[in-house]
Amino acid sequence: MPNIKIFSGSSHQDLSQKIADRLGLELGKVVTKKFSNQETCVEIGESVRGEDVYIVQSGCGEINDNLMELLIMINACKIASASRVTAVIPCFPYARQDKKDKSRAPISAKLVANMLSVAGADHIITMDLHASQIQGFFDIPVDNLYAEPAVLKWIKENIAEWKNCTIVSPDAGGAKRLVSAGATKVYAILTHGIFSGPAISRINNACFEAVVVTNTIPQEDKMKHCPKIQVIDISMILAEAIRRTHNGESVSYLFSHVPL
Repeated sequence: MPNIKIFSGSSHQDLSQKIADRLGLELGKVVTKKFSNQETCVEIGESVRGEDVYIVQSGCGEINDNLMELLIMINACKIASASRVTAVIPCFPYARQDKKDKSRAPISAKLVANMLSVAGADHIITMDLHASQIQGFFDIPVDNLYAEPAVLKWIKENIAEWKNCTIVSPDAGGAKRLVSAGATKVYAILTHGIFSGPAISRINNACFEAVVVTNTIPQEDKMKHCPKIQVIDISMILAEAIRRTHNGESVSYLFSHVPL
């Protein structure tokens, strides 16, 4: 594809590489580092003039550092005369802070949306927003993709008796009531596997057959400590969204299909 560049932030380079490989492209040259005073420095190592630029950076790990790095990368490409800059954010940072739930509480998701727009982003591609109304925080186009088609594909390919399974929405203790009601195997399937605090030890001691997550967040370290964690690769969905966006095609096909 002509006139397209893909750059990776430092939050999830493995996913960025998978996306680039899927599109048959090389990741663009970029160097990110910190000065001794902990300020983030970004150097774009190739021309982006007139290019359709996609920057892949997930909201995970050192979230604030990674968010700032994304903002600087967007701005660097924009002032270097890129024709369009799209932020590909598989897991949107601060998405759970999307409403004023108590007095004097901030709406941080709206703040992040403003920051991305001010930095120069022309378009946002993300996946499974905590609340779909976050799209309304932006005055630029937002494509909120869904992991659901990839999840359904995983179920059909990995659970032999999938036609006899029951899918329920979880809450505290839900898995236990599934088992007490006669379930033979219980799988937990979710999109952004953050696994904060004591989550790993709890999963290891729980009755789950497997806990299945997408690779919108890096999972390699968590998998080393928890053999129950399995990963669904969603790089092909993001890659196809980038391809369709670049070519001016509709992305709504991806709401219900996994690209081949």
